[in-house]
Amino acid sequence: MITRRMFHGTLVGLATTNAWPRHGTAQDATMRAVDAHAHVFRRGLPLAAKSRYAPDYDATPEDYIRNLDANGLSDGVLVQPSFLGTDNSYLLEALRSYPDRFRGIAVVEPDMQREALRELAAAGVVGIRLNLIGAQTPPLDADPWPMFLKRLSDLDWQVEVQAEARRWPELLPLLLRSGVKVVADHFGKPDPKLGIDDPGFRQLLAAGNTGRVWVKISGSYRNGAGLPAAAMPRLRENFGLDHLVWGSDWPNTQFETATSYARVRSELDAWVPDPNDRRVVLVDAPRRLFWTTGR
Repeated sequence: MITRRMFHGTLVGLATTNAWPRHGTAQDATMRAVDAHAHVFRRGLPLAAKSRYAPDYDATPEDYIRNLDANGLSDGVLVQPSFLGTDNSYLLEALRSYPDRFRGIAVVEPDMQREALRELAAAGVVGIRLNLIGAQTPPLDADPWPMFLKRLSDLDWQVEVQAEARRWPELLPLLLRSGVKVVADHFGKPDPKLGIDDPGFRQLLAAGNTGRVWVKISGSYRNGAGLPAAAMPRLRENFGLDHLVWGSDWPNTQFETATSYARVRSELDAWVPDPNDRRVVLVDAPRRLFWTTGR
């Protein structure tokens, strides 16, 4: 189970979230707020061969739901942790256990065939993740990637990318050409020293006019303290609020003692102070991106 220190502050979350409607209320149909980025796992699961990190605690779907409920959110998007590689078993188990509350982003090999992808879709998976931190950029224009990306596009799936911003100029043209939707993790991860002046971040901003790129405003602690405040006006201007989604990045792996669910949720109130604007980021945008995919 998640340790006591990691739940610190979560139960006071409702005080900082303007009382967003809770799961099961009469307003659910129109006000179900979404956390667009979280992870679930438990100790003892098989680790990826090149895993750089392995947590020494459990972060179960039930633990996560308690955080959602305590902070006035209804639903969540579960992203396959990098340290579990392409074994999506625990993710799929969570999706099947809570089909109304979760959608999933899986990690798969690019030779996965259409029928296997459809099986993932039936379980609630709506896209795949490319976590390129510490990894080489895949040859997206060489076999088997073009056909694989076409399969994803045919499913109306997204490709969620965690990569340093310097890599966007290489990645974006090929991904957009394939027809998939593109989601940039954690503000697009500009170089902390360059911030919004990172040329790769500027390339990401320029892709806002395609209408097929979304940015997760999440993981602020992974980007340098001043980045969110500086980046938000430019993200709003280039993408519009309807292509920005908020994520807790729970359980904040490797930063567990540095933050809490309530704290990262309260950050959004500072970044998007108007409640009607926050509704777009917490409800409208993520529900269109994750809940209407392929439907």
